[in-house]
Amino acid sequence: MAKQKPAQGGGMNQMMRQMQRMQADMAAAQEALEAETVEASVGGGMVTALVSGSGQLQRISISPDVVDPEDVEMLEDLVVAAVTEALRAAQELQTQKMGAVTGGLDLGALGGMLG
Repeated sequence: MAKQKPAQGGGMNQMMRQMQRMQADMAAAQEALEAETVEASVGGGMVTALVSGSGQLQRISISPDVVDPEDVEMLEDLVVAAVTEALRAAQELQTQKMGAVTGGLDLGALGGMLG
């Protein structure tokens, strides 16, 4: 009697279910990121940037004390620094949230298919 190979469809179905679950979890994490914000201040609080967890700049606050028509370059530098720091914090938040979903797995190109 010839030995029959076990059906392999079950493993593929289970993997597809896991991927669908991960996709749903990632969508929920992305939605949660939209609702969260991070804030960064520079220059002793003279310029503050507020960014959503998904990386969208939502607000810039500039203290009137830092507005000097003779030194616009300093103000520009402070704005860039505040936005850069807020975006870095948002990226860190994204890494934490998405890492919780993927278990730290580097999905590479597969991540683009998930959401």
